[in-house]
Amino acid sequence: MKKAIHTDSAPAAIGPYSQAVRWGNVVYVSGQIPIDPAAGAFTGENIAIQTRQSLTNIRNILAAEGLDMSNVVKTTVMLKDIADFAAMNEVYAEFFTAPYPARAAFQVAALPRGARVEIECVAAF
Repeated sequence: MKKAIHTDSAPAAIGPYSQAVRWGNVVYVSGQIPIDPAAGAFTGENIAIQTRQSLTNIRNILAAEGLDMSNVVKTTVMLKDIADFAAMNEVYAEFFTAPYPARAAFQVAALPRGARVEIECVAAF
């Protein structure tokens, strides 16, 4: 059975979607842009700060379902500018340990609200 996951520790959805959905033993986390849920705004403009907030939002959503970053099996990272890849990757490495999740990362034309990064993931129990 499909179950929507919501926490106030991550930004509310800005459209008709859930922060995450659990289906069986898999959790699909919607793309997270770097909005601080307490402030309702970006935490900063540089890619390191924005990556940290996006991943913190993911961590908080997973925690609402009793999971943590070690449960993540796949991520997708969308960057406004692929030149930010190295700086994003440095922060990304702070959130994951081996065995690392599978990952795709690519540049996109634009992201919601002008974000520099958006990250989604799949986690499993």
